[in-house]
Amino acid sequence: MGSLQIFSVLFFSLFLAKCYYSKEEDFLQCLSKYSETNITQNIYTPGSPIYSSILEYAQKNPRWLNSSHPNFIASPKEESEIRPVILCSKKTGLQIKIKSGGHDYEGISFRSESPFVMLDLSNLNKIKIDLKEETIWVQTGATLGQLYYAIAKKSKVHAFPAGVCFSVGTGGIISGGGLGALMRKFGLAADNVVDARVMDVNGKILDRKMNEDLFWAIRGGGGASFGVILTWKLKLVRVPEKVTVFTIRRELEGNLTLLRKWENIAHQLPEDLFVRAFVQKGVFSEGNDTKNHVGFYFQGQYIGPVDELIPLLNQYFPEFNLERKDCFKENITADAEKECFEVPWIRSVLYFSWRNPNDSLEVLLETSIPTHKNYNKGTSDFVKTPIPESGWEMIEKLFREEERPQMVFEPFGGKMYEISESEIPFPHRKGNLYTIQYFVSWDDNSESISSQKIGWIRKLYKEMEPYVAKSPRTAYLNYRDFGLGTNEEDYSYSKAKIWGEKYFKGNFERLAKVKSKVDLKNFFRSEQSVTPYQLSY
Repeated sequence: MGSLQIFSVLFFSLFLAKCYYSKEEDFLQCLSKYSETNITQNIYTPGSPIYSSILEYAQKNPRWLNSSHPNFIASPKEESEIRPVILCSKKTGLQIKIKSGGHDYEGISFRSESPFVMLDLSNLNKIKIDLKEETIWVQTGATLGQLYYAIAKKSKVHAFPAGVCFSVGTGGIISGGGLGALMRKFGLAADNVVDARVMDVNGKILDRKMNEDLFWAIRGGGGASFGVILTWKLKLVRVPEKVTVFTIRRELEGNLTLLRKWENIAHQLPEDLFVRAFVQKGVFSEGNDTKNHVGFYFQGQYIGPVDELIPLLNQYFPEFNLERKDCFKENITADAEKECFEVPWIRSVLYFSWRNPNDSLEVLLETSIPTHKNYNKGTSDFVKTPIPESGWEMIEKLFREEERPQMVFEPFGGKMYEISESEIPFPHRKGNLYTIQYFVSWDDNSESISSQKIGWIRKLYKEMEPYVAKSPRTAYLNYRDFGLGTNEEDYSYSKAKIWGEKYFKGNFERLAKVKSKVDLKNFFRSEQSVTPYQLSY
């Protein structure tokens, strides 16, 4: 390389560094201009001592820990600090990525190919309960665990229908829909939102009265496409003082008839009874070769006491052989063929998160960074007709090829069938027997291992095509999958519609029209954000 070329490279590198530094400096100066308080004390750069720990905590799936990092992390402690971040990001050409909990299968909330600010809402976690009105205001940085804990501290007969993983942030799960163990009785989390406060692209706070269309869009349409959701107003639901939870484990070989029976009737069970199914390796840890052993188990919840549950199971699933005495045993082994507990609702939350229901409720408030890195990939489907025997044989065959595969089957019916496809953006209602979540995890995040694991789940997803919903093949927004398609550089509506209809079906067009009204220039954007209607630039 000649001296002139070397000089050119050095000059260009200095030019880029100067531009980057200028943008960073401009952003901080802008914040000071728009903020009435010292907001910069809650703004972190890669050189800040706690930058790495905030980012690591954000990435519940750490596959992207060494990929693109935010230029700034904004961790506001007051809602008023968000407006300057939005305005100054716009002014200096930075994107905003919004994180509440961090359970984000594709890392949308904490990575980007463009310079960006990660807006970390975890400090905004205040919760205010009104038992007289039976409502609750919750800031969207609160986790489900914090929400459930707050409800249980106030009442033994109230609950909220949302997800089973309590470290998920309320901002993300509710805006994506919110499947959970109570959905057959009460619907999704998003079905039980009665108001919200959202900060738009201009820093203005809107509620339901001010923009009914926006309120419709953020309940299942993905809030981060439209603005920053500040708080939800949720409708509490009533539950009895005791509910019953149970697990039934079986080997897949020889028990396929039972699994296929579940397929046919789980959506028809009384709405108080929720029974989901798992297929995975190592259901029984002893006496089997877990490398090749494929098993399944049912995990159930009945909204009522044991004495009401047992007659129902004897009627619908006598094969479970569950007896009243099974629900009051002590020292049940983790791989027991059956187990059962009669507990307050809040302890069913622990059970569905694979905790002992007798653990301290304070585990719901955990915020520590996991020491074990569990890399993973997920995707989803909805099913309208039972899978034939050939389909289950294919699943078993592919499961034997993988070390830690899992499929989770969650039944619909009940309240889920009573709500129309267009009531909120989540369209997957009557006609769907259940949803499937496909999942694979691994410990070594080297490129070769990651590619192998992702290749396996892609193969399984492709082989499942004949057995799942079609025209379009549908998916659940909260199990994001870039394999369904992504926005290209022009962010055109026609291209976004390809993946958008898989999540939202016919509701995608209405979402895009709402987007045009509240964010025409498409400031809040990502690889799978709703695009303005027919916009191309």
